[in-house]
Amino acid sequence: MATLGEVMTTDVLTVAPEDTIGEAAQKMTDQGVGAVVVSDFGRMIGIFTERDLMRAVAGRVHSSEARVREWMTPDPVTMTEDASVEEAGQTMVDRGFRHIPVVAGERAVGIVSIRDVAEWRLKERSD
Repeated sequence: MATLGEVMTTDVLTVAPEDTIGEAAQKMTDQGVGAVVVSDFGRMIGIFTERDLMRAVAGRVHSSEARVREWMTPDPVTMTEDASVEEAGQTMVDRGFRHIPVVAGERAVGIVSIRDVAEWRLKERSD
């Protein structure tokens, strides 16, 4: 059974809680990702996703003023590298989200997306 350590993205894009949502959105756009980990002095404290950004925009906030800490999802569901890909996929489906940070202690060492899970499943079927 495949583990998250085998499929996760290890180049985790991070932002600080005091960054603006505009800065976070620019980083996400530049890297082509839908979520960033929010870290405070190396400790993961939240996740900021496209959905959080949409909530902020719908709330008519200014992207150059609103801070990530105000719109992030604090203390998100996390998993470790040895968790199974199937468990991560089921958790995402059951809980209605598309990204799970992969942690070692309080530090994000990776992130897995529903796309990673789908690509793994398609590869499994073709093998």
